[in-house]
Amino acid sequence: MKLNWGYKIMLVYLFFVAGIIFLAIKSSMQKFELVQPDYYADELKYQSVIDATQRAKEIGGALIIKQELGKLMVKLPSGFTNTTIKGKAHLYYAADIKKDITKNFETSNGELMIELVSTTKGNYTLKLDLERNGVTYYYEQKIFI
Repeated sequence: MKLNWGYKIMLVYLFFVAGIIFLAIKSSMQKFELVQPDYYADELKYQSVIDATQRAKEIGGALIIKQELGKLMVKLPSGFTNTTIKGKAHLYYAADIKKDITKNFETSNGELMIELVSTTKGNYTLKLDLERNGVTYYYEQKIFI
């Protein structure tokens, strides 16, 4: 059976339309999650994060992060030893909010241990909110688990 050029053009057009419809249906099924459910209110409070980050830089030093046997060990800079530190550690996984890990802690030796219950490996962002003597500090570091 030999097709003339009119049928060939029609078949190419139909395949093109079918492909566009397939892509439209497939893209409508994708799940889009916002990083924060109330991102606008968080954006208004972001200046406090900038100030806390600046205070953390003024103390000096860097976080030392080690992974051992399903646990994440975080050692704070030397300026935080021998004082009581309260804070919140948040392991943020950008691809899925269900894999985030949040832990409130209190330490006096400048060390923190986070149990890694998630089996998903990937790029995480460690966000540390610290408070010492009523002054807040903020650290953020990308890690691979």
